[in-house]
Amino acid sequence: MKICHLTSVHPHNDTRIFIKECRSLAVSGYEVHLVVPGAPDSVIDGVQLHGVSKENGNRLRRMTKTVDRVLKKGFEIDADVYHFHDPELIPAGLKLKKAGKKVIYDVHEDVPRQILSKKWLPSYLRKGISAAFEQFENRAARKFDAILAATPHIRDRFLTLGCQARDVNNYPILEELKIDNVSWAEKENVACYVGGITAIRGIREMVEALQFTESVSLLLGGKFVTASERDMVAALPGWAKVGELGYVNREGVKEIYRKSKAGLVVLHPTINYVDALPVKMFEYMAAGLPVIASNFPLWEGIIVEKGKCGLCVDPLNPRQIASAIQWLVDHPEEAERMGENGRKAVETEYNWERENEKLLAVYESLA
Repeated sequence: MKICHLTSVHPHNDTRIFIKECRSLAVSGYEVHLVVPGAPDSVIDGVQLHGVSKENGNRLRRMTKTVDRVLKKGFEIDADVYHFHDPELIPAGLKLKKAGKKVIYDVHEDVPRQILSKKWLPSYLRKGISAAFEQFENRAARKFDAILAATPHIRDRFLTLGCQARDVNNYPILEELKIDNVSWAEKENVACYVGGITAIRGIREMVEALQFTESVSLLLGGKFVTASERDMVAALPGWAKVGELGYVNREGVKEIYRKSKAGLVVLHPTINYVDALPVKMFEYMAAGLPVIASNFPLWEGIIVEKGKCGLCVDPLNPRQIASAIQWLVDHPEEAERMGENGRKAVETEYNWERENEKLLAVYESLA
């Protein structure tokens, strides 16, 4: 069976799309193609990449010109199954379906709720746009052959519509981030954050927390979404304790985890985050790091009640974040035990190997 993944937004090496889904399907014997903007035509790990030209810095042109190019290339490939990853590709998915193709919609985010927190949209328009998009997405979703959801919360929304929906969670690959041959005593007095850096993901509170800690610094991996946000946090007193690393590849991420004594994921309590399952939280666990997470009920159930692999705090309270960081640094035996518990939880439940079985089951049903 020939499979074609489509994205108009993500890079060719996206963790969910390429590293997990495309590579896993290729290993299982499928002929896998990936249409992606800005990448050269090539074959990587058995996946055939097809690049299309990319529109930089213009959201509207990307949602029209780039989408058209992605769809055109997809039709040229003439696959049996098309698997698309961006809500702006829904019209393309409908055209593929009309042409008699089998189509999977991979829903990474709860987009209608995400729209409600989009700063680039005027606040008075967000509710209307959110409601209109949800109606459109719901109608389209019923026409697709399968919905793959990045969380059970998103899956349940589509199940209520009568869709063939399955959650394929974005959990880490078991061996990728396993840290060997490093004792807890060798680690540095640092916490870490790796991912997209924005205000809504807690960067200000993380940096403010550092002024209330003793001899603890923050390793920061990733890029600021805007220069203005970087300027804002760089002016805070805690910035002197930040090691800003910029974009880091997967080996660089592993090196950050190797040095760190805690991983931070203190996202703000917005409607699209409280039911999310951020991959970085599970990556910290996979690397044997205790997690300092926002005190959302879902996360508290995973981190504190079930896993006993970290601490949950008010993400809007820098002093609480600081206290959690300091406690883990000052209590190495307890911190190490939490890290071990997190690793065990990933080995038994929160891993890609289990999720891959779900992915393959969906494709087998379509075959």
